[in-house]
Amino acid sequence: MTRRTERLDSELRKEISAVLSGPLKDRDSRISGIISVTEVSVAPDLKTAKVYVSVFGGSPEKNGETFSLLRENAGFVRRELARVMRLRTVPELTFLADNSFEYGAKMDEIFSKLHKEEK
Repeated sequence: MTRRTERLDSELRKEISAVLSGPLKDRDSRISGIISVTEVSVAPDLKTAKVYVSVFGGSPEKNGETFSLLRENAGFVRRELARVMRLRTVPELTFLADNSFEYGAKMDEIFSKLHKEEK
């Protein structure tokens, strides 16, 4: 990964977070909970970007609905980015679920059970 794509990843992560918490929530009231952009990975040709997000603060069904709405509104997020960022072309965004927090919690639970069994 080049220095340029690292900087672009970081800047996109910051700006996407701002769009999701501001204009997108104002536009679609069905989006609820806390949306955390955990990582953005821009392709070397700068045409596409994978956006990893975690949704918190609701039932699994509600979080799934919010995630689906994020995918549906990818074009809106891209247009908002085009307004605030100085890029020739804003990459096409693909929203992906980041389940690392759930995985980490599950691993903590397993380790604590193992530790209790040792005692």
